[in-house]
Amino acid sequence: MNIREELEEREKEYLSPYASLSRKSKGRKRPEPECDIRPVFQRDRDRILHCKSFRRLKQKTQVFLLPKGDHYRTRMTHTLEVSQNARTIAKALRLNEELVEAIALGHDLGHTPFGHAGERALNQMCPDGFRHNEQSVRVVEILEKQGRGLNLTWEVVDGILNHKSSGTPHTLEGEIVRLSDKIAYINHDIDDAVRGGILKEEDLPSEYTDVLGHTTRMRLNTMIHDVVSHSMGQPRIVMSDEIREATMGLRKFLFEHVYQNPAAKGEETKAVNMIINLYGYYMDHIELLPEQYLVMIIEKGETKERVVCDYIAGMTDSYAVKKFQEYFIPESWKN
Repeated sequence: MNIREELEEREKEYLSPYASLSRKSKGRKRPEPECDIRPVFQRDRDRILHCKSFRRLKQKTQVFLLPKGDHYRTRMTHTLEVSQNARTIAKALRLNEELVEAIALGHDLGHTPFGHAGERALNQMCPDGFRHNEQSVRVVEILEKQGRGLNLTWEVVDGILNHKSSGTPHTLEGEIVRLSDKIAYINHDIDDAVRGGILKEEDLPSEYTDVLGHTTRMRLNTMIHDVVSHSMGQPRIVMSDEIREATMGLRKFLFEHVYQNPAAKGEETKAVNMIINLYGYYMDHIELLPEQYLVMIIEKGETKERVVCDYIAGMTDSYAVKKFQEYFIPESWKN
């Protein structure tokens, strides 16, 4: 028995009856030899962690566009906080922590530059629409590794696809990530909004903070403990009614006072226009795309519209700004 097989035996002995066992994975689209050390979900976690799309998350907007300060969340720090929340819950419930981590690390790989503003712009321009969760699946199945994809297991891809509120993950590990995503952004977006002078802690409605807590630490502690205590030994990942209602109330408050606040989001119109102009330019100058993307059109039958979206969605904020300046700003006007 090799190390991987020993680890799979430990999963069988220790994990909850509701956990997704590595040995019982539905597998990969392209069969490949097993690793002698790592179970399948651990391999998926490692593939995501080492891929280029993951590294680019460090320069993609979470909420604040190019903020002046080093402590605001980026798409990468958001991803890491989701992963940490999800792993804490999974470990407490004796679910598969490595599957949870793989889903969490991969859930936002398809996010655009400039956050949801960029997503709205591409959704407006692309005839088939654009949704970042579906794009994350395209990243891991088609775009990474020069068009070969990462060949992840079915369970990880399912969790990535269904991490949005409207999704229905087929594993409890996927359900954990879907809820941990909300727990993470509700709390860190409050923290960033306070740092940016958009909110003060006392501005948060007391009907919610009296239930959840009056600091980020207290709210995270309340939410995570509630999920663990109400999901223990259950076939679903749930919150109590009281905590869920307060959490969703706080989320609604953020939409009204942060996500749609001109002080926080006033630059988004510029970002949207930048993405729209880049899309139009590449549609007219498709030859400027890297060879990998041209191959997708010529040899794989992908539409120009979809491939242009793929390329723009993969850009970091700074690279999108650089290409916009290159194509639209006269050289003598720069700097």
